[in-house]
Amino acid sequence: METVSHDGRDTAYRIVQRGGSDPTVLYVHGSGGSHRVWAHQYGPDGPSHPAAALDLSGHGESDDIDTTAGPETLLAYAEDVSAVARAVEADVLVGNSLGGAVIQRILLDGDHEPAAAVLAGTGAALPVAESLRTWLAEDFERAVEWLHGTDRLFHDADEQTRERSVETMYAVGRAVTERDFLSCHTFDVREQLRDVQVPVLALVGEHDTLTPPSYHEVLASELPRGDLTVLDDAAHLAMVDQPAAFNAALADFFDTHAP
Repeated sequence: METVSHDGRDTAYRIVQRGGSDPTVLYVHGSGGSHRVWAHQYGPDGPSHPAAALDLSGHGESDDIDTTAGPETLLAYAEDVSAVARAVEADVLVGNSLGGAVIQRILLDGDHEPAAAVLAGTGAALPVAESLRTWLAEDFERAVEWLHGTDRLFHDADEQTRERSVETMYAVGRAVTERDFLSCHTFDVREQLRDVQVPVLALVGEHDTLTPPSYHEVLASELPRGDLTVLDDAAHLAMVDQPAAFNAALADFFDTHAP
């Protein structure tokens, strides 16, 4: 892992340089996650481009922040992504869930202007069910169990994959995971999508019940240069459920919009 210092903290990231003239892609994880969720993208079986994946503040190996859940936290996460994007000279940003919200914030605020972006398992608004918000505050074990139910994070993950995801969420901890979800709950840029000028791929698993395909249809229709791909046999973490199909969709998008 490497780190970049910015705004009084260090943000950790992993980068894999594969050489050539392919675009450098930066991957941003979702709530309660870490850079490891992108192992199929930056690993040897991923697309051929140079790839980086970061740990947002308070996740994995990155320093934490002292922010209130909501816009303040999203701004801090956007600072994390922009700092790493500058360090690795990222051409494309790819974000899942919370990571997708952070990327939309960057595209609208102009902190970093990539050639293209991919919004996977996310939306222009990310309301969180009241029951989940309650469990995150009062019964973290129940919240984690619910999130790992069928067709939430995963469609049909094997037990080892599911256990690794559970371990990551417990390692991130209740406080940061709750902050993530509450920050998502406040996020809503539906009225601003027309201001995003870069090509954007909205990519979703057909079984995603956390951020369903309808969220991505809105992105694809409202973004001036938006497109939509729905992956079969995948849920919220489609890059884990169906990595080959996910990577193929990325490669096709990159060939067209970030050659």
